Amino acid sequence: MVDKSSSLPASLPTLASAANAPAGALVRPAPKRGRRLRSVNLWLGAAIVLGVALCAIFAPWLAPHDPLDQDLLHMLSPPAWMAGGDLAFPLGTDSLGRDVLSRLLYGSRIALTVAVIAAFGAGVFGSLLAIIAGYFGGWVDRAISYLVDLWMSFPPVVLSLVLMVSLGVGIENVILSIVLVDWTRFCRVVRAEVMVVRQRDYVLAAQLMNFSHLRIMLREILPAALPLMITLFSLEMGVAITVEALLSFIGLSVPANVTAWGVMIADARISMHESMTGLLFPVLAIVITVLGCNLLGDGLRVALDPRMRTKGN
Repeated sequence: MVDKSSSLPASLPTLASAANAPAGALVRPAPKRGRRLRSVNLWLGAAIVLGVALCAIFAPWLAPHDPLDQDLLHMLSPPAWMAGGDLAFPLGTDSLGRDVLSRLLYGSRIALTVAVIAAFGAGVFGSLLAIIAGYFGGWVDRAISYLVDLWMSFPPVVLSLVLMVSLGVGIENVILSIVLVDWTRFCRVVRAEVMVVRQRDYVLAAQLMNFSHLRIMLREILPAALPLMITLFSLEMGVAITVEALLSFIGLSVPANVTAWGVMIADARISMHESMTGLLFPVLAIVITVLGCNLLGDGLRVALDPRMRTKGN
C-alpha cells in the first residue's frame, strides 16, 4: 500500500501535518527566523533610542558634574575602572578636566533635539510634496520630480556645509539645513508608495463619489502611506545625528560653550596621543544611537507594513 502522505509535494508541509493531526487540532506554521530577527531589531532599536532619550531628558539629574566645569588637577583622567582613575569621574576627563560622562549626557540633548525636529520637518515637507505629486500625477508630478532630481544632484554634505556657512552657527540653522537637504529622501520614497495607493479600489470609489481631492489625500492616501513615513522618520533620525555631529566637529553647529558629541570629538583630537578615552566615548555614543535608529526603522518597516508581515523571511 502506498503512503499517501509521502506523495504530497514538499512545498505543502502544513497540509501534510494537518492531514495527520487529530481532529480539531490547530496546526500552526513554524515561526520564520527572519521574522524573529526583525522583531528583535524592533525591540533592541526601541530600547536604545528610549535609553538615549531618557539620558537626554534626565541629564541634569544623572550628570555628576556640570559639563562645562574645568578641573585642571584632573586633566585627562582615565575611566574609574582603569589604573589612576577616579570614581568622581566615571568615564574620565578631557584635556581641560571636564567630566566626560556629564558631557556625553548633555550632548545627547543636542543630538536628539536635532534628530527629532529635523526628521519631523523633512518628513512633513517631503511627504506633503510626495502626496501631491503621486496623487495628481501629470505635469505636477513631473515638476516635483524634476525639483527632487535637481536638488539631489548636489552632494548632501557639501550642500549642508554651504547652507551652514550662509545661515551661521546655531542649532536652529542646523535643523533648517538638514530639513532643506533631506526632504528629498521622503519625497522620492513616499511618492512611489502614493502612486500605488491611488490605484486601490477604495481610493477609486472615493473619487467616483466626488470627494474633494483634499479629503481623499488626507483620509485615504495619508493613512496608507503613514507606516512608510514613520519608518523613514526613524531612519532619518540617525542621518540627522550624523550630520549634526559632523557640523559640530568642524565648528558649524553649536557655539563653543554648548556641549555636543561632535565638539567632544574635535576637542579630543588635540590630546588623543595621550588619552583615547575622550575620543572613544563620543564616537561610541554616535554609533550606538545611530544603530538604534536604524534597527528601529527596520523593525517598524516589518511591523507596520502588512505586505512585509506576510512574507516568509
